[in-house]
Amino acid sequence: MSRIGITGHSNLSAASVPLVLKALESELSAYSGHDLVGVSCLARGADQVFAHAVLSAGGTLEVVLPAADYRERKVKADNAAEFDELISKAAKVHTMPFAESNRDAYMGASDYILDSVEAMFAVWDGQPAGGRGGTGDVVDAARERGLPIIVVWPDDAERV
Repeated sequence: MSRIGITGHSNLSAASVPLVLKALESELSAYSGHDLVGVSCLARGADQVFAHAVLSAGGTLEVVLPAADYRERKVKADNAAEFDELISKAAKVHTMPFAESNRDAYMGASDYILDSVEAMFAVWDGQPAGGRGGTGDVVDAARERGLPIIVVWPDDAERV
């Protein structure tokens, strides 16, 4: 079984989404024929694109919600249908023991993912994290643990 986690930017431009999806599908092709499990917080952007790529590859999706209030507080109306669709396809959903979604909860969820996977994909432009628990922090934490990191940032990808 191959357990792959995701970290990445939530503010991908609309034009970047298909580029990132194609790049993730390409990276995941190395795991074809294995029992692939993708582990994601299902945040807008990279996490959801990764979830689609895992499911398209025939893998299983596991979701780690950062806090009890995550859906009501952080999932915006224009993303709720996609979030709900993906979470309904998850084989397992784990909710971290935080009451409120905040930077500590995000880093806690990322630490949980890092402790449960064999490798991490990072949809990352290489910039430092914009706040505790951001993509750059998760990449640093993965490197400190010695986890393999596959950075995915296609040409012409951008954040908004």
